[in-house]
This record gives sequence, structure tokens and C-alpha cells, in this order.
Amino acid sequence: VFIEPMFVVVIMAIASTRPVVKVSEQLLGLAAGLGGHSKAAWWFSILLIAPLLGSFITEPAAMTIAALLLANQFYKHRPSSGFAYATIGLLFVNVSVGGTLTHFAAPPVLMVATTWDWSMGFMAANFGWKAALGILISNVLYFIVFRGQFAKMGKDEVKEASEEFHTPEVQKLKPGQMSHDEFEAMWAERETTIPWWVTLVHLCFLAWTVYTAHYPALFIPGLLFFLGFMSLTATHQNKVELKGPIMVGFFLGGLIIHGGLQAWWIAPVLGSLAEVPLMLTATILTAFNDNAAITYLATLVPNLAEASKYAVVAGAVTGGGLTVIANAPNPAGQSILGRFFEHGVNPLKLLIAALVPTIIMGLCFMIL
Repeated sequence: VFIEPMFVVVIMAIASTRPVVKVSEQLLGLAAGLGGHSKAAWWFSILLIAPLLGSFITEPAAMTIAALLLANQFYKHRPSSGFAYATIGLLFVNVSVGGTLTHFAAPPVLMVATTWDWSMGFMAANFGWKAALGILISNVLYFIVFRGQFAKMGKDEVKEASEEFHTPEVQKLKPGQMSHDEFEAMWAERETTIPWWVTLVHLCFLAWTVYTAHYPALFIPGLLFFLGFMSLTATHQNKVELKGPIMVGFFLGGLIIHGGLQAWWIAPVLGSLAEVPLMLTATILTAFNDNAAITYLATLVPNLAEASKYAVVAGAVTGGGLTVIANAPNPAGQSILGRFFEHGVNPLKLLIAALVPTIIMGLCFMIL
């Protein structure tokens, strides 16, 4: 019964490890290198590739990587409020739809994939390429609007580098002079090289988990072996993060336990709507609920038409960037980027910033 929540815990735990995160960052760096590692190239590659990468390393891991890179490359330069909100709104929408290339990375898809027998090929053919196109269109549009910001931030970075060059070097603390938290933070941010074979083993465990997604008796022992491997290669690892994955797993488990109690009203509502109204309803409901909750409730509707299944999932992933609570990875992005916004991320401004890419994605799913 709880196969999907258990799978999410395992896949998120593996995908958020240092070797997987680093290889993902390197891929983004290669893409940014095509544009000379300029600010514009980094912005475009982060907001294009990271969300699509979420289809393979899971959306929460993609959100974490993208948010960290955006913080380092852009938000620390204190961009305008418009650019800051446009970027985080675009990030939330792109990550929400970017996980639809596969059937295991996005929680709203994962909750229906087994019940409706949706495979990776089905997702890529019916959702993935449309999501990729929508992400590209949204990125190009926002890039055109804010292209002046990139040149300004590039100049500011050169100025900061010059000032730092003329500033006397601050004496670095030794590990014995640091608090435990300071040492943990320094250790997590180290830039030491990870051996290729360590990264390869991590990717193999990731692939094993995906391959055995329907068999907890196989992927849970796989996690135990993986934790053992992490212990053996601790020099190249960061502290394994299980809190986030377990919390998401409990949330999805709660949907399974309590979701059935909502069938008395959700079944008539979803079953009575045509495709377009159903998609719009799912998009709006997602803004006030988690999109995985919307799609799970749709599985409780008996004999739901194939077109309606498509509409409810398309609507749920489309609306995943409108609010922080609309998609499970959004709080992770907010926790990383929220400090760059005065008084935190404003819900109304986030909604406005995410509205345009949400409409673009909705049109892509409706028309194409």
C-alpha cells in the first residue's frame, strides 16, 4: 500500500547525496560554458536543465541544486525585486513540470503512475516534451524582459572581485577553533574532488532504485547497502540527509491513509467535468493544496476517462509553482532563497511572477 512513499524516501535520499549533486552541478556548468559562463548563460542553463534533470534525480534534489546555484550566481548580488521574484516563480513552475519526463521523479505523477499504468515512455511522449518546450518558451520570454539585469550583475561581480583582491586576507579558522555547526557547514561546502568510481556507484544505486521501484523488498535493502557504501567512503560524502525525504514520505503516506475519505465529494466533481475545465480546476486547486494530493484523489474516481486523467495531471503539475505549498519541493527552494527577500517571499508577488509561465505551460499541455 505504501510503496510510493517508501520509494520517494529512498530515491530522494540517494539523489541528494554529494556525488550526485556535484555531477549535476558539473552538467549545468558544461551547459553554462557554451555561453562563456556568463551570467545569462548560467541563468538560462540553471532554469532549463536543472528542472529537466529533476526527472532523473527527483524534483526535490533538482530544486535544491538549482536554488543553491541561483543563490550563488545571482541572488547574492542583490538583483531587483522584479528579477528576484520572476526567477523564483519561474524556478517553481519549471521544477513542477520538469519532472514529467519520467514516472518516478514528480510526486503528483508517482501517485498515479502505478494505478493508471503510466510508464516512462508514456510520460515522455505525452508530457515530457511539452514540458520541455514550455520551459524553453518561458525562459526565453523572461530572459528578454530581464536581459539588462545580467549585464549589470556581471559588472557588479567584477567590481566585487576587484575589491576582494585589495582586501587583506582574513585569517581562516582552524577546525579546532570552530563550533560543530561551523565545521559541518565548512565540510559540506568543500571543493575536494570526488573519485569517478564513487559517483558511478551512486548513479548505479540510483538506477537500481528506479528499476526496482515496485518492489520494496529490493530497493529498501538497496538503501541499506548504499548507506554502508557511504560509510566506507565517508571522506567523499556529506552527512546523509534523511529528514527531508522521510517527511515527504510521511506526507504521501498520509495522503493514502486519509485521501480515501475524500472520495465522496472529489469523485463526483472530477467525474463531471470536461477535459479543459478539469485541467483548470486542477490547476487552481493545486495552488491551495499539494499537487500530489490532487492527483491522488483523481485515482479514487472510478472509470475516469483517459483524457480526464491527462487533464488532471497536466493541471496539477502546471499549477505547482503558484504558491509555496503547491508542490513538495517548493519549501526547499524557499528555505534557500528566502533570505534574499525582505521579510521573506511574498505569496502575492510569487503568484504574480509565476502566473505567466503557468499560463504558457497550461497552453502547451492543452494545445500540443
